[in-house]
Amino acid sequence: MATTREEVAAEVEAVARTREARDLILAEVSRRVVGQTEVVDQLLAALFAGGHALIIGVPGLAKTTLVSTLAQGLDLRFSRIQFTPDLMPSDVTGTEVIEEDRATGHRGFRFVPGPVFTHILLADEINRTPPKTQAALLEAMQEQKVTVAGETHPLERPFHVFATQNPIEQEGTYPLPEAQLDRFMLSARMEYPELEDEVAVVRTTSGPPREPVRKVLSPGQIRDIQDLVLRVPAADHVIRLAVTLVRRTRPADPSSPPEVRDYVAWGAGPRAAQHLVLAAKAYALLHGEYTARPEDVKTLALPVLAHRVVLNFHAEAERVNGVALLQRLVERAA
Repeated sequence: MATTREEVAAEVEAVARTREARDLILAEVSRRVVGQTEVVDQLLAALFAGGHALIIGVPGLAKTTLVSTLAQGLDLRFSRIQFTPDLMPSDVTGTEVIEEDRATGHRGFRFVPGPVFTHILLADEINRTPPKTQAALLEAMQEQKVTVAGETHPLERPFHVFATQNPIEQEGTYPLPEAQLDRFMLSARMEYPELEDEVAVVRTTSGPPREPVRKVLSPGQIRDIQDLVLRVPAADHVIRLAVTLVRRTRPADPSSPPEVRDYVAWGAGPRAAQHLVLAAKAYALLHGEYTARPEDVKTLALPVLAHRVVLNFHAEAERVNGVALLQRLVERAA
C-alpha cells in the first residue's frame, strides 16, 4: 500500500469510495433482485479481483436478471449468449468475412467481432454446449484476448465472464472440464428466497414497469478498484491460511483429513489459492477494510473451492455432499 502521508490519505479515500459504491450497487440490484446480497458480494469480489464467476441455481431465481442489472449499475457493456448444442466457436469469438472494395474490386478478409468483445459476458447455461465451443472462452478468460485465423484481438478491460448452470437438469448437457472450471475464480450458489423476499419478488415483478438502474461506477473507476485490490496487503498468516485450506482438499496431501482421503478424487490446485487471496482482498475492500483478514478467506473459501474439488465414486455411492464436506474443512481451519 501507500507510504507517504498523501498516498495513505488517497488510498483511505479510495477504500471508502469502494465501500460506498458497494452499498449503492446493492441498493440498485435489490430493486430488481431481492434477497441475494451474499451472491452480489461474491460477484463483486470476483469482478474487482479481476476474475470470472460461475452462478449455479435452479431456473427462475433471476440469475440472468442479476447479471444484467449488475452490468447496468456498473455502466458496463453487456452481452448474453444462450449456449445451445449447435452453438459454434465463431458464434462466441467472431469470424472473418470476405469484403470487396467496390472502387478497386479488391477482396479481403474483415474480422467481425463476436459477443465476447464486451465488458461482461453472460454465458447462459454454459454446460449446454459441446466442449469445442466451451473451449472458445478459455483464451479470453485466461489471457483477455481472442485469436481468430492466426490474428490476435485484445479484449478491453474490464472483461469478465459470468456463466450460469442449472444443477438439477443434466440431460443434454456437457459438463465443463476441470481445466475450464479452474478459470472461474468462484462459484456463487443462488438458493430459493425466504418467504418475505419471495413475496417482494412477486409484488415488484407483477406491478408497473420499474425505473431504470442508476449507474454507479464507470469502466475506468472499476479498473482503478481492480488496481487497488492488488495493493491491498495480506499478512503471511492470511496467505498461509488460504494455501493450507487449498492443500487440505487434496487426498494425497499429508495435511488432508480422513474424509478428504476417503471421498475426494482430485483437490484444488495452486490457482485456487491465488484466487482465494485475491477474492479475500476484494471482499475486504467491499466492506471498508484496508487489509485481507482470515475471516475474509474463510467467507470465500467455499465459493472458491466448491467447483474445483472432484468427489470419487465412493462419495457418489454414499451420497456424500461435497459442499458440506468443504464447509467442515473451513470450520476446522485455524
